Amino acid sequence: MKKVAVLAMLALAASTGAGFAADLKLAPAAPPPSPWDFAFGSGLMSDYNFRGISQSAHRPSVAAYFEPRYNISKDLQLYAGVAGESIDFPNRAAMELDVYGGIRPTFDKLALDFGYWFYGYPGGQCFNDLAVGGATCTAASGLQTPLPNGNVIKQDLSFWEVYAKATYTVNDNLSFGGSVFYSPSVLNSGADGTYVAGTIKYIIPNAPLPKDIGVFISADVGHWFLGTSDAFYCTQVAGFCGGAFPTGIPYTSYTNWDVGLAFTYKVFTLDLRYFDTNLNKGDCNAFTSDHTATGVATTAINPFPAPGSNWCGSAFIAKFSMDMTLGANLK
Repeated sequence: MKKVAVLAMLALAASTGAGFAADLKLAPAAPPPSPWDFAFGSGLMSDYNFRGISQSAHRPSVAAYFEPRYNISKDLQLYAGVAGESIDFPNRAAMELDVYGGIRPTFDKLALDFGYWFYGYPGGQCFNDLAVGGATCTAASGLQTPLPNGNVIKQDLSFWEVYAKATYTVNDNLSFGGSVFYSPSVLNSGADGTYVAGTIKYIIPNAPLPKDIGVFISADVGHWFLGTSDAFYCTQVAGFCGGAFPTGIPYTSYTNWDVGLAFTYKVFTLDLRYFDTNLNKGDCNAFTSDHTATGVATTAINPFPAPGSNWCGSAFIAKFSMDMTLGANLK
C-alpha cells in the first residue's frame, strides 16, 4: 500500500512539474524595446526671437516641430526633423520652414550634438532697383522697386548651418553648455557667419508651488562673427552701388544675451524671458533690411538717409510651449 502511495505522489509531482514546464515554455517573451522614438511639439510666443533679433517684427508667432529619433544604443541617437515658424520678413516670405538632422552621443554627464540645419523661407519677393540689383533681381524673381523705406532684400533668404553642441549636467538641478554654428552665407547674403554661445540652467528645488509644477532659471550669451555681403547689399549713391562699400557691406559682428524664468507642468512650459543685443539701430537695419525701420540711423554700413531698425533692441518675450515624446508621454 505504501508503495502505491509513493508511486502516486511521484506521478503527481512529475505531472505538476511538467505542467509548470509547459507553462514556462508557452509564456511569451517580452518584446525588446523599439529603437525608434518620436518627439513633437508646438509653441505660441509674443515675439519670435533668433539670436537676439526679431523674426516676426515684434509680433506674435506660432511654431511646431516633428522629430523622429533612432537610438542605436542608450548612449547614441540619430535624429532628423522638420520645424516651422510664422515670420514677418521684408521679402514677404510665407514662413520659416526648417529641415535638420544629426547625431547625439552621450558620455555619462556629457551630452553632445552634431548636425546640419537648413532654414528655408519660401514665397519671398525681390525688392531692389534694377540698376543696383542687376541680374540678381529679375522679373522672374518678382522685380520690385526698393521697399518703401529704401531697404533692399533678396527673394530667397534660405541658408544652412552646421553645428556642434555640448551640455554637461552637474546634478539634478544644474547644467551648462556651449555651441558653435557655421554658415558660408547667412540669410543667403554672401556673408559667412560663425555663432558661438554658452548657456546655464538651474532647476529650483522645493519651490513653493502647487504639485507637479516645476520652475527653472536660465541664461544664454552668444556672439555672431559676420563677414561681408555680396554686391546686392552694397552701399548706394543716387540709386547705384557706390560710397564706402560698393561691392558688399561688412556686417557688424555682435553679442546677444537673454535671461529668463520658466514654469513647467507635465509637457507644458511657460517661459518669460528678456532679450537684448549690442547692435545699434543703423547696423541692425543694414543686417536685417527691416521693412518697418524708420527715421535716420547713419552708420558706415547704413549710410544717410537709411532708416534704423529696433528689431535688435531689448525685448521681453513670453512663450507657451508643449513638448512630447512617443516613448515618454504617449505609451
